Amino acid sequence: MPGKLIVLEGIDGSGKSTQYALLCKRLESEGLSFQKLVFPRYENDSSALIRMYLNGEFGSNPNDVNAFAASAFYAADRYASYQTDWGEWYRNGGLVLCDRYTTSNACHQGSKLAPGALDDYFAWLEDFEYRRMELPRPHLVIYLNTELEVSLAQLQHRQQGTQTQGDIHEKDVDYMRRTLLTGRKAAAYYGWTRIDSVQNGSLRSVEAIHEDIYAAVKGRLNEDG
Repeated sequence: MPGKLIVLEGIDGSGKSTQYALLCKRLESEGLSFQKLVFPRYENDSSALIRMYLNGEFGSNPNDVNAFAASAFYAADRYASYQTDWGEWYRNGGLVLCDRYTTSNACHQGSKLAPGALDDYFAWLEDFEYRRMELPRPHLVIYLNTELEVSLAQLQHRQQGTQTQGDIHEKDVDYMRRTLLTGRKAAAYYGWTRIDSVQNGSLRSVEAIHEDIYAAVKGRLNEDG
């Protein structure tokens, strides 16, 4: 009997990594057994094309690589991971918690397309990764919705005191704006659970956002038994 796959998704600077760490820590404290996955897996050979793309080796603008080609880069990394790392665990009923998944292609690569082409791309992506590549569909996707100004401030804070200037995604503010808007459309199209980081014009606390995420995850796990 297959297991359960839960995904946290959000654009760069949405607070996703922080929330993922908090969720993992809380579930671990409850004695829940699960595998952690963070995509892309930059340390693995299967991410070579992703690293070349993000480093600008195929062009300094994200749009220099079309949505379908870039989607294949990321999908190949997930496929390799599923075959070598967590597929057996999942197929035997195990719980898997992901920081990013196919959902990131929907947000990032979908942002390269005209609004009228998005539904066709979303349908293609679902068919490509879940049916043709036979990767598991998530049981729950939590989309961390934020505002662009919040995301940019988080990225700037993260880069302070380091030598990194961000990849070609993070350097392109217009691209990030499109990704944010596309992420919201993807959440509506696929029926993801959307959790907002800003409410009534004010940034919500990390703790408040965590409680919403935890409630959504536990609710789904309890519902599935």
